[in-house]
Amino acid sequence: MSAQEKTRVATIWLSGCSGCHMSFLDQDELILDLAKKIQVVYGPLVDTKAFPENVDVTLIEGAVANEEQQSLLKEARAKTKILISLGDCAVTGNVPALRNAWEDSAKLVLERGYIENADVNKQIPTEVPGLLEKVRPLHEVVKVDYFIPGCPPSASVINYVLTELLAGRTPNMEGRSKYG
Repeated sequence: MSAQEKTRVATIWLSGCSGCHMSFLDQDELILDLAKKIQVVYGPLVDTKAFPENVDVTLIEGAVANEEQQSLLKEARAKTKILISLGDCAVTGNVPALRNAWEDSAKLVLERGYIENADVNKQIPTEVPGLLEKVRPLHEVVKVDYFIPGCPPSASVINYVLTELLAGRTPNMEGRSKYG
């Protein structure tokens, strides 16, 4: 990669609360240093509709809970050199995976949300992505290169991982992060 060329970075928000993206933005002035080195080519803060080709680094927040998310995750993996599981939901399934404790959890969630708790028009929508039977952390669906746990991970840890990768080094996470 030439000195002029910026590292192509994408972010994805699956089933989670967006706290990891908020931590990414909470890097304060350090994000300005990153902005000199990276080009954000996809994410909830970018108006790109399709996941692009040749992404250097993708940070993915949230667990995989529906068919659309699973498809996007697989596409991102195929088009990304380094894929990072960002936050406890992506790393372990965390809160979104709580429904996994029940059999037929996808059916139960839909019935509870759209029939039992509805006052009018009690019906399960058909125009939304189908729920997967079990919510999964990213590494159960695709190969993950790096894991950044935390709920959410701190901005300093996110910055550390990105700056290490940009410098061509492997981030040493020992003692740098924690779950929850």
